[in-house]
This record gives sequence, C-alpha cells and structure tokens, in this order.
Amino acid sequence: MEELLFIVFQFFGEMLLQVFIEVLLEMGFHGVADSFQRKPDPWLAFIGYAIFGGIAGAVSLIFLPILLIDSHSLQVVGLFAAPFTAGLIMVCVGMWRRRRGDDLVRLDRFAYSFIFAFMLGLIRFIYAH
Repeated sequence: MEELLFIVFQFFGEMLLQVFIEVLLEMGFHGVADSFQRKPDPWLAFIGYAIFGGIAGAVSLIFLPILLIDSHSLQVVGLFAAPFTAGLIMVCVGMWRRRRGDDLVRLDRFAYSFIFAFMLGLIRFIYAH
C-alpha cells in the first residue's frame, strides 16, 4: 500500500512541476500579449510552443535534475499523462479567464498547452538522471 501511495505522489509531483511551469509562462504571455498586434500563424505558434517547452524542460533540469517517478514504465505513462492533464488544467484556466472577460493566449488552448508540457516532459525524460 505504501508503494502505491509513493508511486501516486511521484506521478503527481511530476505533473505539478509541468503545470506550475506552464502557468507561470501563461501568466507571462498575458503580460506581453498586448504588445503584439498580429497573431502568428497557428502552426508557427505550435512549433514555437514546442520549442519553448523544450527550453523550459532544459531549464527545469538545472533546478531538479532527477525525475520524480522511479519506475521506467510509469515514467513513460507520465510522459503522456502529465501533459494531457496539464492541457486540461490550462483549458480550465482559459475558461475562467474567458468568464472574467480577459483575453486568451494560445497557451489557454489544449493543443498548445499539451505540446508545451509534452516537450518539457520529453526533455526531462531524456536527460534527467
């Protein structure tokens, strides 16, 4: 029973790390969103979020160079489950912002949020010890 609880905490910790970084970035994008008049092409923005996610993953390795999940099979599951969960959470943040009348950034949409978190997790998966 303790092992199962430990596994859940490991998985939850890795997911929270991705969500935390993504929320911080989303808040930053809201701060600079007004400075851009024209929206970039959606595919170009998608590639940009993938690159930003990879960079965020690399930077996160400086502060947390280990994966929070011990089991390799659970790391693979987490590689997909954590970004999916982060994407859903960011959609909820976007819906909350919409209800308040705030402008949305692309990170408030599932696909952009998922690719950002997936690339963050992929870099951590590949390079964390």
